[in-house]
Amino acid sequence: MIDKNQFLEFAISKFTKFGSKRFTLDDLANELGVSKKTIYQHFSNKEAIICESLEFLLNKIKLEMFEGIAKEKSNPILAIILVYKIGLDHLKTFSPTFLFGLKKYYPKANDVFYTFRTEINTLILNLLIEAQNSGHIRKNVKIELTFELFLNQFELNIFLKHNLFETYSNQDLLQHLIIHNIRGIATEEFLQKNKKTLELFEK
Repeated sequence: MIDKNQFLEFAISKFTKFGSKRFTLDDLANELGVSKKTIYQHFSNKEAIICESLEFLLNKIKLEMFEGIAKEKSNPILAIILVYKIGLDHLKTFSPTFLFGLKKYYPKANDVFYTFRTEINTLILNLLIEAQNSGHIRKNVKIELTFELFLNQFELNIFLKHNLFETYSNQDLLQHLIIHNIRGIATEEFLQKNKKTLELFEK
């Protein structure tokens, strides 16, 4: 069998594209040119593969987000926008049935996703608080409420009724889901100082 990390990367690319239930272990074995018996030498069952491959992908995404935040360490609002941009870039490769199927068929894998989601949400909240303390967000803004109303569960907003990626570009979604809401709570001083940078995100 191929290297384990290559296997996990290949497996999660198929699960996210076709749905974890629909893409079977037979499909996985056939596409890799190995037997199911070979796969079972390394994993106890399909959910174990989904859990580990999903965790592998989410750790890569998290590392990319942390690297982006490090580049914008003096500007928490731009760090927030960058985190969502990275999230959208990856989420576009997900079939809606993958995320909804986790909760229904693979609860352990669903826990992996929601642990990641909780970590990122905590990160965003802390960046929002930092931005407000730095004078980038107006003092009268209730950070937790704003987050719950506009920035939380953005993957559900994209997939809940129909797949918005089929109609809108990543740029449109980033602008309307994130940047417009950020503009609404930012101070005028921040907006003026970062006008060109914000415009670059919107192009």
